[in-house]
Amino acid sequence: MNVPVTIFTWLIAVLPIGALLVMMVKFQVPALKAAPVGLLISVITSITVYKAGPVLLAYEAVKGMWSAMVVLVVVWTAILLYEMVNEANAFQVFRKGMQKMTPNELLQILILARVFVSFLQGITGFGVPVAVGTPLLIGIGVNPLWAIVLCLLGHAWGNTYGTLAVAWDALVLQTGIGSDQTTLIQTALWATVLIWVWNFITGIAICWYYGKWEALKKGFLAVAVISVIQGGGQVVMSFINSTLACFLPCCLSLVAVLLLSKMKMYSQPWKIQDSQVMDRSREGGSQEDDSPADMSLHQAFSPYYVMTGITLFVLLVGPVKKVLSIWQVGLSFPETETGYGFVNQAVESFSPQAPFTHAGLFLFLAAVFGYFYFSRHGWIKNGGGKAALKRANKKTVPSAIAVTGFIVMSRIMGGTGQTSVMAQGIANMLGQGYAVLSPIVGMLGSFMTSSNMASNILFSGFQQTTAQLLDLNVAAILGAQTAGGAIGATMCPGNIVLGTTTGGIQGQEGAVLKKVLPISLAMAVGVGVFLFLWLVII
Repeated sequence: MNVPVTIFTWLIAVLPIGALLVMMVKFQVPALKAAPVGLLISVITSITVYKAGPVLLAYEAVKGMWSAMVVLVVVWTAILLYEMVNEANAFQVFRKGMQKMTPNELLQILILARVFVSFLQGITGFGVPVAVGTPLLIGIGVNPLWAIVLCLLGHAWGNTYGTLAVAWDALVLQTGIGSDQTTLIQTALWATVLIWVWNFITGIAICWYYGKWEALKKGFLAVAVISVIQGGGQVVMSFINSTLACFLPCCLSLVAVLLLSKMKMYSQPWKIQDSQVMDRSREGGSQEDDSPADMSLHQAFSPYYVMTGITLFVLLVGPVKKVLSIWQVGLSFPETETGYGFVNQAVESFSPQAPFTHAGLFLFLAAVFGYFYFSRHGWIKNGGGKAALKRANKKTVPSAIAVTGFIVMSRIMGGTGQTSVMAQGIANMLGQGYAVLSPIVGMLGSFMTSSNMASNILFSGFQQTTAQLLDLNVAAILGAQTAGGAIGATMCPGNIVLGTTTGGIQGQEGAVLKKVLPISLAMAVGVGVFLFLWLVII
């Protein structure tokens, strides 16, 4: 890298990210307004300090818009699915059905915010767990802001081996550790053990947020069982079949939590009346009277059954996935270079996407099914489908601006060398103490790109090289990179925007980020300190 790594260039590189955090966390600026400002700052720093020309900036912006489009397809289809289900008043039915299945309110929350969103992360990813899980939690009475927070916490652990292990595969591909079986096994062990700890902590956090010590005492058994199956199961499965390392344990945890609901301690009515997580104002209100009397719980949930069934069939049946993945669409870009000689290699097909295996298609088909199924039973009235479509379109516009701004900003920072300077500056300053910040680099990558996979593509090669130069355990540093990326999934702006959109509280992204930032940052720092003690001090 030819870009000079100085205190000045490092501070300039940090400026767009720092500005975003200050705007959203300190001043509660909505993502719709914060993202364009962050983008503008990154463009200015790219031109004035990092010597980027207009052609390079244009190409990186197009790359960012292409990547954003992939996410926005999920945003629009997830909102459309929500609006179809909401138009039929199915969420009220779902709420009453969940209360009958398990009257323990905390267990209801754990089923949705810990188990179901993890299941969705295992097969889909792309923010689907947050987009789908948020309205379901709201449906059982959770406050919208807290519904987003709980979904962000509940699904994050699955961001390395979830989505059928695309983030893990990206790390292996970028670093070439697949040719070294010992390093591969050790990296998988480091990653899965660290993620297991994160899985357990987020389960504890969900209980704590719901009702502090009383809820923690009540939910500890459920959290422990779920964590052993999910986190421990992922450790084991990572050595057997990395593709199913998250998905299979999530399936088993779903069975386990349903069995737990039959136990005496969870089968009796229980709730904390003054829980900050719950919106008690809706209890016993008129919304209960709007639910169709002839709709069952399974009928209310039927679009989600369809989404899950289609996803499993397409992604887990090898021949089907192979055929549907043949047609892929990507963009071609030439090589570009900054005035400092920072080069972006030419690519024939940038971020190729297979439309027929994309999560957006599964969500869209589920929404279409929901419309016809609910209409057939008279639960969606004439004109209801058009009204739902109109609401989905209206809600998607501000989300599109925010998500596009965030992702284009990350592409420009990466394509002009600013991202590399940030990471290199940390390594140069700390020496072997870099181990402390190695998971924070992974977390930063997830925050910037809204993807653990993209974080691994962006930083895993750098982490590997840095570990070798500093004589640190490469496997441990790479494990911390992707574990940090999973931790960072709780604070990805793209995921937060998805949640505020389907949760109906657009503009409150800063409030959500303020809730999840402390626990995410504390965990990443804790992992880093542990690594430093283990690798350097002991």
